[in-house]
Amino acid sequence: MISQKLLNPQTIAVVGGSNVIEKTGGRVLKNLIDNRFKGALFVVNPKEDEVQGIKSYKTVDELPQTDVAIIAIAAKYCVETVRTLATQKDTKGFIIFSAGFGEESHEGAEMEKEIVQIIDSVGGSLIGPNCIGMMNPNYIGVFSRPIPTFSKEGCDFISGSGATAVFIMEAGIQKGLRFNSVFSVGNSAQLGVEDILRHLDETFNPETSSKVKLLYIESVNKPQMLLKHASSLIRKGCKIAAIKAGSSEAGSRAASSHTGALASSDVAVDALFKKAGIVRCYGREELTAVASIFMHRELKGKNIAIITHAGGPAVMLTDALSNNGFNIPKIEGVKAAALLEKLFAGSSVANPIDFLATGTAEQLGLIIDACDNDFDNIDGMAVIFGSPGLFPVYDVYDLLDEKMKTCKKPIYPVLPSIINVADEIKQFLSKGRINFPDEVVFGNALGKVYNTPPPAAEHPATPQIDVQRIRKVIDNAHESYISPEEIRELLDAAGISRAGEAVVTTREEAVKQAQQLGFPLVMKVVGPVHKSDVGGVVLNVKTEETVAAEFERMIKIPETTAILMQPMLSGTELFVGAKREPKFGTMVLAGLGGIFIEVLKDVNAGLAPLSKEEAMTMINNLRGYKILKGVRGQEGVDIERFADIIVRVSALVAAAPEIAEMDLNPLLGKMNHVTAVDARVRVEK
Repeated sequence: MISQKLLNPQTIAVVGGSNVIEKTGGRVLKNLIDNRFKGALFVVNPKEDEVQGIKSYKTVDELPQTDVAIIAIAAKYCVETVRTLATQKDTKGFIIFSAGFGEESHEGAEMEKEIVQIIDSVGGSLIGPNCIGMMNPNYIGVFSRPIPTFSKEGCDFISGSGATAVFIMEAGIQKGLRFNSVFSVGNSAQLGVEDILRHLDETFNPETSSKVKLLYIESVNKPQMLLKHASSLIRKGCKIAAIKAGSSEAGSRAASSHTGALASSDVAVDALFKKAGIVRCYGREELTAVASIFMHRELKGKNIAIITHAGGPAVMLTDALSNNGFNIPKIEGVKAAALLEKLFAGSSVANPIDFLATGTAEQLGLIIDACDNDFDNIDGMAVIFGSPGLFPVYDVYDLLDEKMKTCKKPIYPVLPSIINVADEIKQFLSKGRINFPDEVVFGNALGKVYNTPPPAAEHPATPQIDVQRIRKVIDNAHESYISPEEIRELLDAAGISRAGEAVVTTREEAVKQAQQLGFPLVMKVVGPVHKSDVGGVVLNVKTEETVAAEFERMIKIPETTAILMQPMLSGTELFVGAKREPKFGTMVLAGLGGIFIEVLKDVNAGLAPLSKEEAMTMINNLRGYKILKGVRGQEGVDIERFADIIVRVSALVAAAPEIAEMDLNPLLGKMNHVTAVDARVRVEK
């Protein structure tokens, strides 16, 4: 739990406070003074008796007791400064701006560790080091600008990067976005993004807490904590959007060099966000646009009316919304005709509803009322209204504000003329409103919000599997890839259907098993990892003579220990796999097999344990989903059985976390079966 003194102090000491406001210690003091901190302010500066009108002490030893210390001095002096404050001044809140710690050197990391140990010993809380600080309605403990408007309806914003926090706030403030608190955690020596989110969850009050959380993350250090508390907050009615930087290999290196922290596997991050219900964003504009959507009434359907007085933006918005799965339904009928009669000649109500450049505020009001009350095939409205700068449009934006208060359906204002009618937009934003200046950014952000699933079930129902049998195989298995016999035991224990098979080591045994399995057959080498690359797979074997000849050839392939024989099945090639990701747990992957996984990488991932609903979502979101349904006369796949196998693999790896990698590739699927015909399992204890 974060110390209450850090969040709502009665006394604050700025250690390193300065009269020079271009310095961090000078700017933070000015911010505290200008924003009227209600408690007592102290300054420590050995060279000054007074700093910005505040009495200055020569050393921290001279300070009175203080709740929060904001430290802006060289890193080498911080350890003893923190020790004095924590043990002698009853300080429980620490904000350290100073750099030169774990992000820079081993010696810096050791100092950082010692500081945390001191603060932990007194039950204190640390923001930083190497950060811009934190701020909330109680005080402005940052050295940066701008300072946003604070409101309990605003966003709680937690950032792993101070500079990025500034840039995100700048992007949001100009749209009208307000904030409830801002935390820049820097090196996250004690409190990281996940810890702050945990605090917001554990102290959440539906009457007083912000219901919108924004995150900028460079490294997911505590994924299970993030998953638990993000999904908990969303279940309580909150909405969360996040940027996880470092999604590419080069981006991961950049994130690593920035903070000294290793970036996490991006596939695992994506799976975690989906499981938690977090809307994932990839840039400042997208994040602040998503946050702005969160501030409006919730959209209950996917039918949007585009109300515009300009054709081009309406076309671009139509494209953006359509590409994200929304409908722009045609509006017609008696009520549509009645509305058209009230507009200028040349207007259109077909949707987009174009009431021309000469359209008035009164006409806009009539259109909005009709969409809200008369047209049942409309779930929300986007209003595009700019200006060529010929005349003021205060009346239009005032009307828009009033309609947003009274309408049952959400209204999203797209006001692109940020220069021509800057004063009108400023007045609109002053009423607590938000502007979406770019229609395409808005359309894509709305799609992100609408298409992000809710949090997965906290305790999903799992299928019955034979855990005791699974544990016996795993406990007796050696590390590395396990044998076909052990794989068969695991699949059977997990209830995963598989093809009949035999593993043989002699030609005579191969012929005998062929007679029992029946023709045609598939023969595969046991041993080499990439069987096809070494000529270790033979399909459509139809005679005993071919069995004997192929056995003799294949057993001589390097690393081959035996030959696996199976009946030759047909169907659509599918894939289910699993991979253990450090700290995250085990990811389960599913998609189409064969060329689809090798070339197109049409695979989705989820974090175990998975529910049936999560498995179905993974399948439904495959690009090749229509192939599974059956196209151009080809037989489809039993999707329910495919989902069941995904869930059973999830249950298997939960029972056996020692499984580091697992591939069922291919599974062959038809409408009456989904059967594993090849599998690999690697155990790592």
